[in-house]
Amino acid sequence: MYPYWDANAAVLLVTVACVGTAVLIHYEGLSLLSRQLALHREGRARRKVLYGICGVLLLHVAEIWVFGLGFWGLARVQNAGIVLGAQPLHLLDAVYLAAMSYTTVGSGDVVPVGPIRFLAGTVALTGFVMLTWSASFTYLEMERYWRR
Repeated sequence: MYPYWDANAAVLLVTVACVGTAVLIHYEGLSLLSRQLALHREGRARRKVLYGICGVLLLHVAEIWVFGLGFWGLARVQNAGIVLGAQPLHLLDAVYLAAMSYTTVGSGDVVPVGPIRFLAGTVALTGFVMLTWSASFTYLEMERYWRR
């Protein structure tokens, strides 16, 4: 019988919490950004697009930090897995792992082993969805402001 169900449950709960938080940050952030860009109609179109891009990048950085905190916390849970290449796993190492996973680069110099890999895979999927969502948002904002 598999003895580490509690560690797997912790990984699952942290993963769900991180994904939910990231989606909420992204949804609310894009909503706020869209409203703010629309409020300032007198501004230059190029400047609005630049603000939009900067805002989207900040959202992604915040989401990467959410996942980094998830990795960092799980590294302290017994039997949840380890991260090779960063022993012990410091906070910035965890954020780096989250960034590599989120952007689907996955360079391989810091590698999760054990149940914590579920979080790493889910971070990659979430990052892909958030990046494409941002690309769609950016396209729509550019379309709105550059046509004028």
